[in-house]
Amino acid sequence: SFVQAAEGSTYGIVPYVDPPSTGSIAGIVGAGGNTGAVCFGLCFRQLDNIQTAFNIMGFTILGSAVVTALINIKGHRNMFGGEDSEAVKAAWQKKGETTLAVPVKDDA
Repeated sequence: SFVQAAEGSTYGIVPYVDPPSTGSIAGIVGAGGNTGAVCFGLCFRQLDNIQTAFNIMGFTILGSAVVTALINIKGHRNMFGGEDSEAVKAAWQKKGETTLAVPVKDDA
């Protein structure tokens, strides 16, 4: 469904932000999801009109979607142009290579 696609796209950029800190960044992204769930839950519980809660949630999602177009990850081109670094270009041009290797038993 669309929810899983959105979650996948969110977590898909985590390793590119700062590779040595991938775990910390994934934790922050996950905490952000929980924070949003709590905030929207409080909107539905505390506001008198449920339409207002839906409007707040919808405009927050639209606003965050617009802001994501401005994400710029160092070494990668952004949504509106730019140039990939040489390392990124080289990684995309590797063909027929696998990232995992099967260990070979040493006969010695």
